[in-house]
Amino acid sequence: MASNRPAPAAPFVPSQRSPETFGYDGYRADEGPWEEWNPTEESIRPLRGRHRVAKQRGGGLARSSTVLGVGVIAAVGAGGMASANSGKAPVSISMPDLPSVSVPGLPSVSSLLSDAPSSDAPKGSTTALSSVGITEADTAKGTTDAGEALRNRIMAQAEQQQGQAETKAAAAVVAAADKQVADEAAKAEQVAAAKAAAAKAEAEAAAKEAAAAAKKKAEEERLAALAKQYSLPTSSYTITSTFGQAGSMWSSGYHTGLDFAAPTGTLIKAIHTGTITEAGWAGSYGYRTILTLDDGTELWFCHQSSINVSAGQKVNTGDVIGRVGATGNVTGPHLHLEVHPGGQDTGIDPMAWLRDKGLTP
Repeated sequence: MASNRPAPAAPFVPSQRSPETFGYDGYRADEGPWEEWNPTEESIRPLRGRHRVAKQRGGGLARSSTVLGVGVIAAVGAGGMASANSGKAPVSISMPDLPSVSVPGLPSVSSLLSDAPSSDAPKGSTTALSSVGITEADTAKGTTDAGEALRNRIMAQAEQQQGQAETKAAAAVVAAADKQVADEAAKAEQVAAAKAAAAKAEAEAAAKEAAAAAKKKAEEERLAALAKQYSLPTSSYTITSTFGQAGSMWSSGYHTGLDFAAPTGTLIKAIHTGTITEAGWAGSYGYRTILTLDDGTELWFCHQSSINVSAGQKVNTGDVIGRVGATGNVTGPHLHLEVHPGGQDTGIDPMAWLRDKGLTP
């Protein structure tokens, strides 16, 4: 009996492999199979200068590709742990032999991945990732740099505080100086004001004195000019009774004129230019002559022994109008002079009136 030819084997398709390939319950399309790849030294180009660890002061992680590689390996390990925790079957992974790269102070990558103890690190010890690539000298230097930085910071803070204190002290000194300057300025201003007031008072006093002197001089000049226009009524006389003097000898109770005692016959002169308005007997006044000036003032010449003028006659200063006598109510020869401004009955002090005209009896 003839037999059939066996069917040719189907090509290998990973998704159609037997679920018993890996010894699990069922076939998983996302797992294997994979072929192992065993690189050799010829197929892998040595990496040069990529595992050099830069030294970092202050104790931070060294920024190098070695640390990056270690981080990647750690991430891969964490991923394997996550796969195991998720209930998936473990997968055998074959790692290629990596070339030995020697970095001072850092164990080789193969020793990190190997389960066997490494001769690069002490048995039973672990190295923190943050200190990878940092030597004792670097640590000491970092500590020194940190201490130096702290010292510099403290010194800077102390200098800042000292600067603030000095600034505050300088500000206080400036404020005190400004206050002193202000006080001195105020004092100087007060002194200047006092001096100005004193100078003003002195100037006012000097001005008043000058004005008084000028007024006095003007008055003297006026009186001198008037003295040329006025004249005393007699000469060689003695003032015996003044205006206002009290006594029983006068009917009014006081003396109403000014008495010039002189010998009988002494000439009586016109004091100023004017008009004779009366000349004759006047009772207790004896023989009296009244001279009326241009301003209306009446001058009474009394007790005359004789009269040389008549009423209505014009006379000038110094003209003889009579002689001294003792007629009327008298005790001795004298000229009784009275001054009646405006022709009024009540007279004024002849002494003051004569002095006002520049005459000194």
